[in-house]
Amino acid sequence: MLVDLFNNWIKDLHLGVKIALFVVGLAIGVVCLVKFCDWFVDGASVIAAKLKVSPLVIGLTVVAMGTSLPELAVSVSDSVSALSSGGNANVAIENVIGSNICNILLVLGFSVIFTPIAVKRSVNRREMPILLGVTAVSVLFICLFGLESSASTDDVAVTRWEGIVLTVGIVAYITYLVLTAKRDPAQSEQAEGEVKNMPWWKAILFVDVGAAGIIWGGQLVVFGAKGLALQGATALNVDADMAEALVGATVVAVGTSLPELVTSVVAAKKGQNELALGNVIGSNIFNLLFVLGISATVNPLTTGSHVFADAFIMLAATALLFVFASRGKLGRGHGAALLCCYAVYLAYMILRTLYGWSF
Repeated sequence: MLVDLFNNWIKDLHLGVKIALFVVGLAIGVVCLVKFCDWFVDGASVIAAKLKVSPLVIGLTVVAMGTSLPELAVSVSDSVSALSSGGNANVAIENVIGSNICNILLVLGFSVIFTPIAVKRSVNRREMPILLGVTAVSVLFICLFGLESSASTDDVAVTRWEGIVLTVGIVAYITYLVLTAKRDPAQSEQAEGEVKNMPWWKAILFVDVGAAGIIWGGQLVVFGAKGLALQGATALNVDADMAEALVGATVVAVGTSLPELVTSVVAAKKGQNELALGNVIGSNIFNLLFVLGISATVNPLTTGSHVFADAFIMLAATALLFVFASRGKLGRGHGAALLCCYAVYLAYMILRTLYGWSF
C-alpha cells in the first residue's frame, strides 16, 4: 500500500519536514484527482462512443460518475489502508458525508449566490425525493446497524452487507436514469453533447493515465490528510480519530468536491441553472450509493460515535434543500442561508475536535 510505504519512509524525518510533506502530498493529491478525473472521463466517454454505446448511456454513467471519482479514490484508498494496517477508516466515511454536506451548503450556496435557480416541478417530484430517501437509508445504515464491536471499542459504521446493498442501489438508480431519459429527448441531446472526439490511441492513453493519476492522487490525499490529522492531534492533545474526521469532512471533502464546485458555479454563471442543481443532486446520490457502497464492500468502514452527529447533519442539510426547492426557486437568500449553515458546521467541527465533544 502506497500510504504505508510513504509513512515508513518519512518516520525518521524531522517533524517540520514531515508536516511539509503531508501538506505537499495533500495538495498534489487533490490536483491529481481533479485533473486526471477529467482525462479519465473524456477518454472513457470516447471509447464507449467508438464501441457504439449510446451517448445517452455514456452521459448518465461515465460522465455522471466522473465527478464522484475523487471521492471514490480517497474513500477506497482509506478503506484499503485500514484493511492492511488496521485502524479506522475515518477519512473514507467522513469524506463522503463531508462532500455531501459541502455540495449542498457550499457548492449550491455559491451557485445560487451567482444566479437564482428555478426548480422544475419534475425535480421536486423525482430527483429530490430520491436524494432524500437515499440519504435517509444511508443514515439508517450508519446509526442502526452494524454496531457489533470486535476486539476494539470502535463501532462498525458501515458493514460489508450494507455496502453491497448500496452498490446494488446505484445499479438500480442508473437503470432508472436510462429508462427515464429515453422518454426525455432534451436529456438525451444533453448527454450527446458531453462526448468529445479524439483518436483511439489518445482515448486509451487518457483512460490509462487518468486511472493511474486518480489512484495515486487518492493515496496521496489519504497520506497527507491522515498525517496532518495525526500530527495535529498530537500537538493539540486531541483524539486522533476526531482529528481525522475533521480533516476528512473539511479539507478532503472540499478538495474532492472541486469538480462539483467548478461545474456548478460555471453552469450558474452561464445561466444553466438546472445543470448546477442537477449536478449536486446526482453527485450526492452517487457518493452515497457508489462511493460509500464500494468502499464498505472492499472493507467494512469503522469509525467513532461522532459519525452519528455528522450523518444527521448531512440528513438535515438534505432536508433543508428539499424544503427550499419545494418552493419552486432557490434565490440568493437561500444561497446565503446555505453558506451560513456551512460556516456554522465548520465551527462545530473545529470546536468538537478541540474539546472532544461526542455529539
